[in-house]
Amino acid sequence: MEMTQKQPLPVTDMDRALIKKFRRYLWSPFIKAVIDFRMIEKNDRVAVAISGGKDSLVLAKLIQELKRHSDVYFEPVYISMDPGFDEQNKTSLLQNCHDMDIPVHFFDSDIFEVAEKVASDNPCYMCARMRRGALYAKAEKLGCNKLALGHHFNDVNETTMMNLLYTGCFKTMLPKLRSKNFENMEIIRPLYYVYEEHIKKYMDHIGISPMNCGCTVTKNDLPTKRREVKELIDSLKRENPNVEKCIFKSIRNINLDCCIGWQQKDQKHFYLDEDY
Repeated sequence: MEMTQKQPLPVTDMDRALIKKFRRYLWSPFIKAVIDFRMIEKNDRVAVAISGGKDSLVLAKLIQELKRHSDVYFEPVYISMDPGFDEQNKTSLLQNCHDMDIPVHFFDSDIFEVAEKVASDNPCYMCARMRRGALYAKAEKLGCNKLALGHHFNDVNETTMMNLLYTGCFKTMLPKLRSKNFENMEIIRPLYYVYEEHIKKYMDHIGISPMNCGCTVTKNDLPTKRREVKELIDSLKRENPNVEKCIFKSIRNINLDCCIGWQQKDQKHFYLDEDY
């Protein structure tokens, strides 16, 4: 039996679904994060990075809606980089942007090829750093002062647990931070409160099939620490449905009186260094 591919909804229906059907799960937590962390302010020029995956596409639509309804003037610019996608993925990304009415600035690079050459044992880390740098440079060239990325609630939890379990430190993914290498540029993560499952449900509802992984180096067939942590959290949820909320709450509920050591800026502290 042949499977018929679902046709995308008209753009007006996609937009309406964001603030109606998915208001509680996408629009409201998106707005809350933007307000809580002062992500978008008057006269900002925000580069919205689109990888081709579900998260960045939903972020782009939310930013579009914010532009339409916000009393605060800001200017979004949608950028997407081809690090070396095959033709099928490249076509899919551009078609999805067209179907979702996202006016994307698409630019080429050879990051996949370079990352594989200079870091063949661990190309993912090098690729991620190079892609971030290329997005910063493009955003700066387009006169932007902020770069919006599609990291969501689950990414924050997974990053927290990865650092705890594999690097021996407690740190997380921040909702907003200044770039160390590009002056006057900030990263913002407006999906900070948005759950991945709701992003998936929205994309299915509007009939858009995003790219899963455009990597031509690993082909997405290698086990990763992030995938292991995702599976660990899923298994813990079966025993404790609130485990995700607890992990997330812990990152803003740190009691330094009960920490043996911590680092602030570049200064390390030990609890016995204070008056004991």
